[in-house]
Amino acid sequence: MQRRTLLRASGAGLVGLGLGACSARPEAVPDLPLRPALRLPPVKASPDRVIRTTVGLRPHRPSGFVLRAARLDNTTVIHNYGHGGAGLSLSWGCGLMATRMALSHGSRRAAVIGCGAVGLAAARQLQRHGFSVTIYAKAVPPDTTSNMAWAGFTPGSWVVEHTERTAAWDARFREATEISWREYQWLAGRGYGVSWIDRYSLTDVPPRPRMPRRPARGPEPLLPERLTPGRFVLGPGEHNFPTRFAVRRSGIRIEPAIYLDAVVADFLKFGGRIRIRRFTERREITALPESLVVNCTGLGAKELFGDEELMPIKGQLTVLVPQPEIHYGTSISSPEAPPGVTGISMQPREDGIILGTVGLHDDATLEPNEAARDHILAGLQALFEAMH
Repeated sequence: MQRRTLLRASGAGLVGLGLGACSARPEAVPDLPLRPALRLPPVKASPDRVIRTTVGLRPHRPSGFVLRAARLDNTTVIHNYGHGGAGLSLSWGCGLMATRMALSHGSRRAAVIGCGAVGLAAARQLQRHGFSVTIYAKAVPPDTTSNMAWAGFTPGSWVVEHTERTAAWDARFREATEISWREYQWLAGRGYGVSWIDRYSLTDVPPRPRMPRRPARGPEPLLPERLTPGRFVLGPGEHNFPTRFAVRRSGIRIEPAIYLDAVVADFLKFGGRIRIRRFTERREITALPESLVVNCTGLGAKELFGDEELMPIKGQLTVLVPQPEIHYGTSISSPEAPPGVTGISMQPREDGIILGTVGLHDDATLEPNEAARDHILAGLQALFEAMH
């Protein structure tokens, strides 16, 4: 890939957040000194530093996630699945909303099916409200799909098709987002692998002015701008990226290996139990000793509950050797990307430098897509080698 092709970005947004334009840089105050130029260390993105490539399948529903109660014989089942690429982001909010539904049930013994981020958050919310909880799952961390996540706070990531949105669903989504947003703020810096990080969207095109609070036409944006605080535009000479502009936003980063183990430990500390089990028929659920079940099976709900709307969106991450000096993330668009590459992004974690982003619809294969991997790696290598 030629560097000129890579850097011909048009209005690159922060990949996965679903946010559009950025505000123009405010005019300098004449009697103040100019801001010092930002000088960030480059990532060493050469192929010889790749340590692994992982694949995970996002449980996507074009009409959005399911959060509702149903009866199955004498069992109450509260469905909580289909969050697309936003499972980690929405898990605490959807978990609390599912718990509110559970409070009308007479029993305070609950089963949760699934031990990924959605199931664990639901289990903890139930515990906080006085339930005795058992998790039944075919796999536990580190062998869950949640362990393969990009894991930023990106609640708008492949969560619903714009043509399928309804006012009721939007309201539920925003409520779940607000609850989760506050929860992750509480968890930051407390040993859960949750922290704040600056991310830079890189472009040669001058960022457009802020969008109005409500667009003149079309639906209201799903996410309020305040979920990306600290947004600021750096212009030519104010940063060392090889693009004219770098749009900085502050966001929450979640490190799955640390986070999931910490939530499992909390669940067990508060009396929770985990049983390794795979369900293949609904009658196996009605045979459980708990008459209240929260279904957090993700893609498994297609076979188990007949949800034909569920489809996999294949995600893929390439991981480089960690660099302790890297404390920022980047994203840039790539007009000539192969199918499934939705942008070229980087995020540092303790277990490595994470590269993405891939979103192959209705692809359930677990083998890495080599074309996507090579394109993202080459793009980021060109980007960081051009830093000055």
